[in-house]
Amino acid sequence: MLKSSLALAAAALIAIAPIAASAQDAEAPAEPRRTFVPINYDANEDPENILVLDLSNGERVSIRMMPEWAPDHVERVKTLTRQGFYDGVIFHRVIDGFMAQTGDPTGTGQGGSPLPDLEEEFNPMPHVRGTVSMARAQSEDSANSQFFIVFYPRFSLDKRYTNFGRVISNMAAVDAINRGEPPANPTRILQASIAADNKPVPAAPRIEAEPVIGLDELSAPIEN
Repeated sequence: MLKSSLALAAAALIAIAPIAASAQDAEAPAEPRRTFVPINYDANEDPENILVLDLSNGERVSIRMMPEWAPDHVERVKTLTRQGFYDGVIFHRVIDGFMAQTGDPTGTGQGGSPLPDLEEEFNPMPHVRGTVSMARAQSEDSANSQFFIVFYPRFSLDKRYTNFGRVISNMAAVDAINRGEPPANPTRILQASIAADNKPVPAAPRIEAEPVIGLDELSAPIEN
């Protein structure tokens, strides 16, 4: 009797085994784990992912963009940069101790590019000094063209805004951006470029000299 019971149990295990194997095979493969590599501060490496901003204060700023953190947002900024979209755009919202925001061609904070809004790519990378992150409206999936640079750490922004890079050269020039919402005399991006394109620093805007006014010009004409 015992031998019969053991034989029946063994047969049952053999019958179940192929089913279990099939169930395992049917499981979806695990998605690869996202990695968040650290910032590379060497401006000579990977120039394809360095955003260069030539500012109206006469300074050049370099930003390391991180496609490993936010591939779609980095691609959007690169696309708009190469279209010349950011050239001439002002920093329209600059709050002392917080951040400087740009990327709106209307200068009002309400504009963007003709391209569709992006789905969020929130990540665990912190908003520290020099962080470059995408601005958005109330919807998490409303980032388009505007971005901001953080003056001081703001960890309350983490996982709420898409952090896609960091300033790697000349943060002092960012500190010098004129404050205001909007500033009375806004700092603007004269030229945005990708380092791999090797664009030279643009010529400073020409300021026309005021004409010299003599005594004759100050005299009103005599009417008959």
